Amino acid sequence: MASIQTNSRHPLTKSNIIKAHLALFGTNTIYAINHFVAKGIMPDKLSPTPFVLFRVLGAGALFWFIKTFIKEKIQKKDIFRLVLCGLFGASCNQLFFFHGLSLTSPIDTAIIMTSAPAVVFILSMIALKEKITKSKLIGLSIGAIGALGLVWYGQVAEGSSSFSGNLFIFMNVLFYSLYQVIVKPLMKTYHFITIISWVFLFGLVFLIPFGINDVLYHTNYALFDFNTYMVIVYVIVFTTFLTFLFNIYALRYVSPSIAGSYTYVQPAVSFIIVLFLSLALGNDTYNDDINMVKLISCFLVIIGVYLISKNPKTTT
Repeated sequence: MASIQTNSRHPLTKSNIIKAHLALFGTNTIYAINHFVAKGIMPDKLSPTPFVLFRVLGAGALFWFIKTFIKEKIQKKDIFRLVLCGLFGASCNQLFFFHGLSLTSPIDTAIIMTSAPAVVFILSMIALKEKITKSKLIGLSIGAIGALGLVWYGQVAEGSSSFSGNLFIFMNVLFYSLYQVIVKPLMKTYHFITIISWVFLFGLVFLIPFGINDVLYHTNYALFDFNTYMVIVYVIVFTTFLTFLFNIYALRYVSPSIAGSYTYVQPAVSFIIVLFLSLALGNDTYNDDINMVKLISCFLVIIGVYLISKNPKTTT
């Protein structure tokens, strides 16, 4: 009979594991939509750096509002780890992501994000001594084939890719992967709202010196319309507040490598969005970024997600 390990704070039940996977799927679906939504106002109406500052400030305020109902103190020994989480998870990664997205296409962004599972898996093996299983290795291999196919064809096919933009997106992947690995041990001690509140507070501290001048003096608010404000709200509430909640909730029940593997969902969702824009709305801006090679590659990375996230059976 299969057995499920439990702990007093976060019982590892089948129901919680299913919820964790649904949270990860929802997170990466929101991210895929964000590639198109945020791209729509950058850089013409809002530059990346003030956009990131608005994002962290707005979402941080929401997290700290919830935190007022959770009476929990941080131990001194964990402050430095939280500072690193703020630097990598709410500052550096978001600056590189938005600057990269402003330069390259949403499809390229989704493609490059598929490199996250390999990065997280390698970091987890080094820092967390995560166990290597046959299923995970096969899943990473199949997913890598699909990801490499996407990256290679994204470079030679027609489209709106940018080398510097793509490089910035990859740096975002690296920093966010570091965050996922560093934050994992804190899950055993603190409520996830406590963790994410401090992560965003420290992230804001790092961002203010880079973004305050742009917010106060170099942003033309007269260009903002209703759509601009709705995009900012979407990025704060959905892309940041909900996704960070979903992701840190999932990390209580699954490993960082499994959480990272769900970035494979983003290219598939992005292709669906492009098809919808083209067929339903007549918007062919990103049509050159879709073809059969990329669709097949997406199928491979989805199979990779399944194999990486599949838990090995244990018996008693």
